[in-house]
Amino acid sequence: MKTARGRSLRVEVVGGGANADHLERWLHRVAPARARGQITVALVPDRRIQQLNRDFRGVDKATDVLSFPADEPGMLGDVLIARGVARRQARGAGHDLPTELRVLALHGLLHLLGYDHEHDGGRMARLEARLRRKGGLREGLIERTRR
Repeated sequence: MKTARGRSLRVEVVGGGANADHLERWLHRVAPARARGQITVALVPDRRIQQLNRDFRGVDKATDVLSFPADEPGMLGDVLIARGVARRQARGAGHDLPTELRVLALHGLLHLLGYDHEHDGGRMARLEARLRRKGGLREGLIERTRR
């Protein structure tokens, strides 16, 4: 997809069923201007996320979202979202699954762009807040985890 600004961001959602097209369009619309290239968002079983979280981060539990930056030109990387965790978090946050998928996909995209909310003095949190408001989300993942 190309935006009016001429930048190119390609979003593909795998395993999202009926939510895939909406999530692709939404993420493309709210992505920061510097987001260029291909991003794949994959909805995977919790067991798979747990395995990847253990292998890459040394944490042996399912997490909600993991981001894997790409090494090749034209590719931003992959964002993996745990289906079961996302469903449970949606219920806990009082919104539907498509809304939770947006929260997690946006958070994952920002990690692919190099943001790190644990070490950047609030830079990622501020950007995530601005982009989620643009996309109609009342809260983002960083705000929710700070409660």
